[in-house]
Amino acid sequence: MKERMLRGELYLADDPELVSSRARARALLDRYNDTGQTKEERERLLRELLGDVADGVVVVPTFRCDYGSQISIGSGTFVNYDCVMLDVAPIRIGAACQLATRVQLLAATHPVDPEPRREGWEYGLPITLGDNVWLGGGVIVCPGVTIGDDTVVGAGAVVTRNLPAGVVAFGVPAVVQREIA
Repeated sequence: MKERMLRGELYLADDPELVSSRARARALLDRYNDTGQTKEERERLLRELLGDVADGVVVVPTFRCDYGSQISIGSGTFVNYDCVMLDVAPIRIGAACQLATRVQLLAATHPVDPEPRREGWEYGLPITLGDNVWLGGGVIVCPGVTIGDDTVVGAGAVVTRNLPAGVVAFGVPAVVQREIA
């Protein structure tokens, strides 16, 4: 099932290998979220948990993810309190990004057809944030979305479609309001 998940195909999350991988992530997250002000320990645990962490990345506890291994974060990015990243598919965050409190990057999704959904099938679609993206408080980014460089997404927005580079977007669903000069 893990190979199916990594290919973006339907898979069952109760597969023993996936359960074990999530348990590993949760154990590391418990330690990470309990580190207090110990910056060096947090950095070490974050590098152990995530797929790729560049220099100067700050992720303020509490932080939650499914696996961690599919998350990459570019240099100088700041992730504030209570961020959730459901990384059943790759989540790539560029350099110098700002993610405000309670941002959710949700790569996990489920079939619309009720029968496979009832049987527990799910899949994921990658999420990509370009460089210098700013997501306001409580922003939700849905599966399969790419947000271009230098884009700002206003607090509380739900991003259901790709956003180009250099714009301000907000609303539910998020809509481009203007270009950034």
